[in-house]
Amino acid sequence: MRKHSQQELEYIDTFKKGEVIADRGETIVRQGSERKTLYTVLEGILIRYRSLEDGRRQIVNFMFPGDLVGLQGMFDEPASHTVEALLPARLCVFDHNQFFDLIVNQPRLGYDITWLGAKEETALEEHIVALGRRSAKERVAYLAVWLLERAIGTCMAEHEDTLKVPITQTQIADMLGLSLVHTNRTIKALERDGLVNWRQGEIQVPNLDAAVDFAQFERTKMPPRPFI
Repeated sequence: MRKHSQQELEYIDTFKKGEVIADRGETIVRQGSERKTLYTVLEGILIRYRSLEDGRRQIVNFMFPGDLVGLQGMFDEPASHTVEALLPARLCVFDHNQFFDLIVNQPRLGYDITWLGAKEETALEEHIVALGRRSAKERVAYLAVWLLERAIGTCMAEHEDTLKVPITQTQIADMLGLSLVHTNRTIKALERDGLVNWRQGEIQVPNLDAAVDFAQFERTKMPPRPFI
C-alpha cells in the first residue's frame, strides 16, 4: 500500500462520510440506479455484474480491498452494473460532493484514483481475452490464478496456494461464459491434471507456476497499491 502524507490523511478524513457493513449477498450498487456514492472496499470480496432483462447475467469483475466501487456515480451517470458482496464486506463511504475538489486540490489522490481505474481496465482486458480466446480449461485455470494473485496481493490468502472464498460453479459460469455442465466438467479435468482444486468454499492452486503457464496468464510485479 502506498503511504499517504499526513496532509493527505487529514483530507481523506474530511472526505469520508462513514462506513457500511454488507452481509454476503447484499447489494451495494444496483444496475440503473443513480446513487452518487463512492466506496473503497476495506474488507471482503465483492462481485460486479451486468444483467439482461431475462435474468441472465455476466460477472465482469471481482473486487478486493482497496478497489473503488461507484466511480461512475461521480460523473453523474447511472450505474451500468450491480455490485454484490461475495463475502461479508466493510466499505468506506465518501461524499460525492467533494470529488471535484479532491481532483483539483489533491492531485496525488486524483492520480491514485486514475491509477486504480487503469488497473481495473487492465483486469477487464484479461477477462475479455479469457472469454474470447482461452479454452474452457484455460479460462477456469486463469480465473483461479487471477483470484489467488489478487488475494495474495491484498493479504486475503491464508496460504500462498489457497484462497477460502465461496464462489459457486454458477458464478464461475457467469464469469467465464460457460454452461454449468461444462464448468463442472472443466473443474474436474483441472483437478485430475493437478492444476486447480476448486472445491466448495476454497480454491487451491498446488503449483502456481504450472497453472500460470497453462492459462497463458502474464504475471506482473505490482507496485504498492494506493488505498484511499
